[in-house]
Amino acid sequence: MKNYFGAPIKKLGFGFMRLPTIAGKGNADIDYELTNKMADKFLERGFTYFDTAFMYHGGNSEIAIRKALTERHDRDKFQVTTKLPLWQEMTLDEMREKTQTQFDRTGLDHFDLYFLHGIGPDKIEMMNKMKVWDYLRSLKESGKAKNIGFSYHGDTDTLNRVLGEHSEHLDIIQLPINYLDWEALGKGQHAAALAHDVGIIVMTPIKGGALANFTPEVAGVFKQANSSASVASWALRFALHLEGVVSVLSGMSDLDQVEDNINIADTTGPLSDDEMAVISKAMAEKEKIPTIPCTKCKYCLDCCPQNINTPAIIGLVNEYTLYRSFPSTKRSYEMVTEALFGGIPAKSSQCTECGECERHCPHGIEIIKAHKEAAELFE
Repeated sequence: MKNYFGAPIKKLGFGFMRLPTIAGKGNADIDYELTNKMADKFLERGFTYFDTAFMYHGGNSEIAIRKALTERHDRDKFQVTTKLPLWQEMTLDEMREKTQTQFDRTGLDHFDLYFLHGIGPDKIEMMNKMKVWDYLRSLKESGKAKNIGFSYHGDTDTLNRVLGEHSEHLDIIQLPINYLDWEALGKGQHAAALAHDVGIIVMTPIKGGALANFTPEVAGVFKQANSSASVASWALRFALHLEGVVSVLSGMSDLDQVEDNINIADTTGPLSDDEMAVISKAMAEKEKIPTIPCTKCKYCLDCCPQNINTPAIIGLVNEYTLYRSFPSTKRSYEMVTEALFGGIPAKSSQCTECGECERHCPHGIEIIKAHKEAAELFE
């Protein structure tokens, strides 16, 4: 594997996306004292890679990098990645302003890796118009970024096209890889990265916590196979030992998670064939769990006078049913129901029970009941 950071690094990375927050004060209010302790424990065990982005924790994640690392540890003891937001078209000056804000927040004079954030099929035309690829290369040429790349959310065909056009200038890309989505998505995208000779950072190896918090029936399959291993360890081990992987990110929120993850990375090897069979058995058990049979046809959305995103909300109710991943699904619920870009917030509790959605649903789903469940669960 190429040497991207001047020396080999341990593969577990600390994602600053789900930092501990002060109770009752919202996602932006980070508990910096606890975050510092977590970062210290991570560094003490020889792990050095940290990941943040412009918008995590309302911008405070980058500030947490300054408080936990820049102001307290020598610069050569850690690596930091951050990402340029691409939610809307920007001029060159606006991109420069965003990047300078990130330097100001983190207190750093260079980033070890600088990503374009969240590339997908819907962003390509805009990015080409912005000449963002030229801007990214300019950061590396000036020494402000030691390595450059992008994080990706989309189909494999588009990924291959982007890599075919730009991989000669790229060092590393960040991909969503986990054992649950491996056959449908991860396997092809992993192969694309290898074919184009770019390093891989794995994001969502535990699928936002979902692969650590199954129902008792599913978790029991893992515990029967290895009572001393955490359920999350199976997902981390799957990602840590894939070919071409530079780092596997874990968004940790407390000291116990840090301890568990560094122990997994330090003391365990690749999954054996027998262990992969255990995962298959657990996933078969998961399929037995009844969920709401929504196909996301959007007939309910098209006729809703409140403009409630019923398909997305039902999807999150199902996700919680399967994985019991409350923090992750609650965060996603808040995102799909908030007032984005000046729009009108549409939460499940705003359902007027007019019944239009149920009259239009081709599957006869009790949508009003589902919204009551979502409101009770997430609100």
